[in-house]
Amino acid sequence: MNKYMIYLNGKRCIGCHGCEVHCKANKNLPVGPQLCEIDHSVMVKIKSVPKTEFTFRSCYHCEEPFCAPICPTNAMIKREDGIVYIDQEKCIGCMACAGACPWTIPQLNPETGKAVKCDYCMDRVDAGLRPACVTKCTTHALKFVIMQEVV
Repeated sequence: MNKYMIYLNGKRCIGCHGCEVHCKANKNLPVGPQLCEIDHSVMVKIKSVPKTEFTFRSCYHCEEPFCAPICPTNAMIKREDGIVYIDQEKCIGCMACAGACPWTIPQLNPETGKAVKCDYCMDRVDAGLRPACVTKCTTHALKFVIMQEVV
């Protein structure tokens, strides 16, 4: 079973937030929910010169997701390839998944009243493509990889 992950090369990221924009556009999300984000709050000093380091945050698609067993309608599903997604037909928007997630990843879509989270654009992955955030990264700082290849 492949376990995918999105890897950020911090040396290439310029913090443009293009990944966030393309993610929202691909998922047709309203203002509010954000399925991925670039955080530039990490400051380091390199040879006494301050430098901002960026981190990429989205769903971690846990090996044993805390969000799945707590869902009262079994809307949170883990595929054989490790992708964890929300079945929008089953989701009732109770947000128990967000409460169970240590990183509070699932968010409420105010337009649908249902939970949303990163699913690695699984429709694109199934078609042999990369997630929208990775495809549209202008500096190619994001990579969609099989975890076994990275480790």
